[in-house]
Amino acid sequence: MDKLLALILFIFAIGVMIIAYPAGPLAVLFGSVFAVFVVFLINKSFEGDEKIFLRRVFVISLIFRVVLATVTYVFKLQEFFGGDSKTYDEAGYALYNSWFGYLTEIDPFYLDHASRASGSGFGMAYIVAAIYSVVGRNPLAIQLFNSVLGAATACLIYVCAKKIFSNTRVAQISAVLVGVFPSLIVWSSQGLKDGIICFLIALAINNLLSLQKKFSYVDVISLLISLVGIYTLRFYIFFAFAVAIVGALFLGAQKSLSSIVKQAAVLVVITLSLTYLGVLRNAQTNLETYGSLERLQNSRLDLATSAESGYGQDIDVSTPTGALQVLPLGLTYLMLAPFPWEVANFRQTITLPEVLVWWSLIPFMVIGIWFTLKTKLRQSISITLLTLLLTLSYSIFQGNVGTAYRMRAQMQIFYFIFVAVGITLLWEKRENKKLSLRTQNQRMWQRQELLRKQNSV
Repeated sequence: MDKLLALILFIFAIGVMIIAYPAGPLAVLFGSVFAVFVVFLINKSFEGDEKIFLRRVFVISLIFRVVLATVTYVFKLQEFFGGDSKTYDEAGYALYNSWFGYLTEIDPFYLDHASRASGSGFGMAYIVAAIYSVVGRNPLAIQLFNSVLGAATACLIYVCAKKIFSNTRVAQISAVLVGVFPSLIVWSSQGLKDGIICFLIALAINNLLSLQKKFSYVDVISLLISLVGIYTLRFYIFFAFAVAIVGALFLGAQKSLSSIVKQAAVLVVITLSLTYLGVLRNAQTNLETYGSLERLQNSRLDLATSAESGYGQDIDVSTPTGALQVLPLGLTYLMLAPFPWEVANFRQTITLPEVLVWWSLIPFMVIGIWFTLKTKLRQSISITLLTLLLTLSYSIFQGNVGTAYRMRAQMQIFYFIFVAVGITLLWEKRENKKLSLRTQNQRMWQRQELLRKQNSV
């Protein structure tokens, strides 16, 4: 099976080199370096069936993403899947030119956009520029890099679920859902920041779960890198993560004095490091500039009125009362949109099969959340707080079906863990029922056999 998957991936890689020539060969080589590194980490960190499963999940997830990335690049569908990719390409290319002194090729508008270390998403221009410094201007290389991170996210979610629930079936279902769910494939195979954000969130949560148990310099450094990356891509997620960190290190910690001291030390190290790097100061500036309810109202109104798929145009979230009033409507759209009866364009139409599957999974998610809150709250406090805060935030300031559908992916990687818990609970309940029935039948057969022997005597 592993050899077959490796062969399929190799054939696809050769196909990409040919179909997407001249960008293909260098893009494939660049993406392959990261893919091989991920496989190396899997082989080094896991053993037996676990290692085999994660390798297969990674390769299968990567194949889906490579195919879509190539189709998008060859047929120039970047605008269809997400026009932001063009902005990041132009801004990253302008920044790359400024680094190497190619002044005649610099677009002042995009260079200004890329050079600002504030707002949401400025870090993506630096990622693009860094990759272009290695492979030249090659948007396909960005897409394949994102594809590798998207496939690796499925493996991280496996580890995350295993740490919380200590259940292999829950971890496997979670990883498969993240690996093959269409929207997650789409967002992590484009030249967009969504796939990178999902990867960094999953990585940071895993570091946090490890730090709840014991202090590790590797986990602290990895967590800091993830937080800085999250801040540069979507700074408001950084604040939700800050709450999750405090909750995980104190509410999720053991109640012994030594444990509390260790968690406090971790928090101090993280805080001092982020302060030294200037992240906290810049984050506070961004919050003051972009985080007011009036600014959120302007942003939401723009989303609601700039496209035919907008909703709640008459709602005002510039006051706390207005923000609370929009919450039920916003939550409904965030969790369930696009609705079949409100389809407004072709892009929404092709998402309907996935949406129907997602709707069918929600009952399992509810069961999983309820079970987690009752039995695993301390272990899961980090993902619970982060998912809750992001869900509430996006419910309030999103006003467009397309953006709500896109933002949902950031929480879906954790929603799927709860879905997996719900499925596993019902699965195990069914297995226990079958086992109980089989045991009853065996006892009944034994009694009948005993009576038959007695009667024969």
